[in-house]
Amino acid sequence: MDGPQRFFSYYFCAIMNGNHNHIHIGHLIQAQLKADKRSVGWLAREIGCTRNNVYKIFNKASLDSDLVFRVSKAMQFNFFRYYTEELTKTMMDRMGEG
Repeated sequence: MDGPQRFFSYYFCAIMNGNHNHIHIGHLIQAQLKADKRSVGWLAREIGCTRNNVYKIFNKASLDSDLVFRVSKAMQFNFFRYYTEELTKTMMDRMGEG
């Protein structure tokens, strides 16, 4: 695992913070942006907003699905996967398979 992947994996675990039902999407976007070595200004231009709004996104634990989709497209990274993975884990735990 190279530097950015190692950083991101560690950061994701820290964000989850031992609470399997909490995903802080803003922090995940911020971490991925850093791992991709992209600037806040770049993301702002890609999704059509201001740098200030991108910083607000970083502080949001939840975001509108359309915004998550726009960010995912711009960054070419599926941020929905974190919700899907968590949902799958929850369902498997409930079925006794986790």
